[in-house]
Amino acid sequence: MKRITILGSTGSIGKNTLEVARHLGYQVVGLAAHSNIDLLEKQAREFLPECVAVFNEEKGKELQKRLPEFRVVCGLEGLEEVATLPSADFLVSAIVGTQGLIPTLKGIKEGKSVGLANKEVLVAAGELIMEAAKKQNVSVLPIDSEHSAIFQCLQGECPSGIHKIILTASGGPFRDIDPEKLLSITPKEALNHPTWSMGKKITIDSSTLMNKGLEVIEAKILFDVPLEKIDVVIHPQSLVHSFVEFVDGSLLSQMGVHDMKIPIQYALTYPTRKKGIAPCFDFQKYSKLEFFTPDWEKFPCLGLAFEAAKEGGTLPCFMNGANEVLVHRFLDGSIRWIDIGKKLETLMGAHRTRSQESLDALLDVDAEARSLATIA
Repeated sequence: MKRITILGSTGSIGKNTLEVARHLGYQVVGLAAHSNIDLLEKQAREFLPECVAVFNEEKGKELQKRLPEFRVVCGLEGLEEVATLPSADFLVSAIVGTQGLIPTLKGIKEGKSVGLANKEVLVAAGELIMEAAKKQNVSVLPIDSEHSAIFQCLQGECPSGIHKIILTASGGPFRDIDPEKLLSITPKEALNHPTWSMGKKITIDSSTLMNKGLEVIEAKILFDVPLEKIDVVIHPQSLVHSFVEFVDGSLLSQMGVHDMKIPIQYALTYPTRKKGIAPCFDFQKYSKLEFFTPDWEKFPCLGLAFEAAKEGGTLPCFMNGANEVLVHRFLDGSIRWIDIGKKLETLMGAHRTRSQESLDALLDVDAEARSLATIA
């Protein structure tokens, strides 16, 4: 029986992972969340993990009173403890943002294979993450639907045969909007994603296409391909989760309904497949597929991410940290939606890129980016 731990168990990916674990009969030995202790308590009582972590220390103390029979740990050290539990053989990293970076890296260094749903981990410190995974001889398996699709298409293929990796994007809620209306977009409008139900940060990133930009950087690192072999197309139906085009002209895609349990289960059961719980594909219901070129002018964040991927070093980390703050500033009403891309471009232009020397150096870059984005 596979034994798993989940960083971010109360989020969308975490909840879906627990559904899959329940279906497969996998043992959940560790759970970690930021502050949603009401849901975390219910999860702990059902799955009976060895250890439960709460990043918010006050909430963690409250949960310990509710669950005196459980081991409850708090703060970043608590996340690290759950990520490195000796009894676990698989770690699902689903904490949003760079908060998941340190515990994920710690888990890898302790020999845990990782199912990665937190794309910011690879964006901010991809070189360090992949180097550690190679050193420990463990796997970093994608849980994002797009990267899982690419990973599945590449099974049994020679890397030299790849002509192009093509990431699909829904285009978000503003795909067809008049550019003039971008000046007055509200958080409510930006959070109204046409296809997926996700957390606030990733939903705003989807509206600016930054989410797809982050996935470009992730794909470059995860699949070790040059940037010129990565492309993005808008696919409103979100049924083709991504493509791989090969040098002989063949084009492979992975399709499926809009259900994150499919890529989650693939990562948990890899290299085998087991009967899933997602509904089967209905060709009568899903009979239309469309593909368009992204509007680079309307969505400058996508181009900024390509620039960061091209330059490498600390720039992706800086971009990621600054973007996270700008997204939260938009959500709290202090800047406009259109300002996310404008301010990010200015901040990135002033950043002096260095190599990814160490985790501490990257954390300093992340802190610098957040500080500057707060006052930009």
